[in-house]
Amino acid sequence: MLFTAPALFASNMVAARWAHDANLPPVFLAFGRWLIALLILLPIALPALRTHRKALWRGLPALAPLAILGMGVAVAPQYIGAQTTSATNIALIFSCSPILVALLEAMLWRKPLTAPRAAGLALALGGVLVVLARGDAHALARLQFGQGDLWVLLAATGWAFYTVLQKRLVLPAVPDSARLATMMLIGALALAPFAGIEAATGTAAPWTDPRLAAVLLFLAVVPSLGAYYVYGRLISQAGPATAGLSMFLVPVYAALLAWPLLGEAPQLFHAYGFVMILLGVKLASWQTRTAAAAAAAA
Repeated sequence: MLFTAPALFASNMVAARWAHDANLPPVFLAFGRWLIALLILLPIALPALRTHRKALWRGLPALAPLAILGMGVAVAPQYIGAQTTSATNIALIFSCSPILVALLEAMLWRKPLTAPRAAGLALALGGVLVVLARGDAHALARLQFGQGDLWVLLAATGWAFYTVLQKRLVLPAVPDSARLATMMLIGALALAPFAGIEAATGTAAPWTDPRLAAVLLFLAVVPSLGAYYVYGRLISQAGPATAGLSMFLVPVYAALLAWPLLGEAPQLFHAYGFVMILLGVKLASWQTRTAAAAAAAA
């Protein structure tokens, strides 16, 4: 799951850039993505939704903020930012969310940031920079950040809060399908007014463009149903800190996806960066597992 989740999330970035080239409205994409994902999941989740409707209703105080953060704040601003910033900057900013997770846990929940974990985070971040700079240290100085990058930073912050809160909030003890369907519904409802405002200001969805249906279906199945299910399971089994480390792998997978789709073949610097990221993730997650085992033994 640590390796599968970032691959699914990386596909979202490729689709976001493709949607920008097709002039598809970003907020409507975020809204439509969750609406279609909900419709696909609903036949499977409906029996559990009926059986556990009271538990889900009682769990709304925990599910609602998770849905707004993970399916609204972490998605729509990312698509908006993709309109004016490069895919390189999106990957750089969003893949730093594990650092935001570690900082949030240290500042808000007083979780200590040990030296090995800090070293692992720094090593993984260095690997991300190697990939994004294409092995050229001078390229980092040429990176420019603008309004679009601030939108992506907002999305990364929302994702960091989503990661931390999903483990710390008391979620209803219901099947995963029912919980995910409920969050999708809340996310779609939260995004609907903003999609309406977007359309009212002149950025209406091109209903006759077949690319709209194609990208919405892809977003609903791969980075929505697939990625969020795998990431949720990863958080429940490994904890938010270790799960957040998987985001360091997103730029690597994005580069691999760009090879067949955009004709950009992997280079030697991809291998260097990938090794650094793997070692950093291993070091930081090993420290997390060691501390958890010691606590359990005590």
